[in-house]
Amino acid sequence: MTKRIVRMALLTAVALIIFIVEAQIPVPVPIPGIKLGLANIITVYAMFRLGPKDTLAILLCRVFLGSVFSGQMTTLIYSLAGGLLCYASMLIMRRIVTENQVWVCSVIGAVCHNIGQIAAAMLIAQTAGLIIYLPVLMLSGVIAGLFTGLCAQFLLKRMKKL
Repeated sequence: MTKRIVRMALLTAVALIIFIVEAQIPVPVPIPGIKLGLANIITVYAMFRLGPKDTLAILLCRVFLGSVFSGQMTTLIYSLAGGLLCYASMLIMRRIVTENQVWVCSVIGAVCHNIGQIAAAMLIAQTAGLIIYLPVLMLSGVIAGLFTGLCAQFLLKRMKKL
């Protein structure tokens, strides 16, 4: 039990550090909401190595603490909506893909994350016009999801050898 909690705490800390460092890097694309989402490497890793319950705990802690430490509590709603939809899609994909296809799970998760964020923004702003961002966000989600998925897949293989 103690080993499990320590592992979850370490993965949460690593994901939070990645999230905070990535927030300091200027995004080269001037479209709101586009970023790599590097902390998702840890979420994907946890989904395949630790399981759904521990992954959800890590995700929720990272989203909440990331909002607190970044000083942007308004982003909590967007991150939570996107994160939970991403989690749900990865939960389904986890049953379908093998460890050699983890990147597929990550791509679908990233696209679902963007859908969740747009849905939250549309509800908050009470305007359907924000849906115009969805195609661009989905394209960026595919690219970012592919990168983070390949990183998580590499991490899973490397950590298995230890």
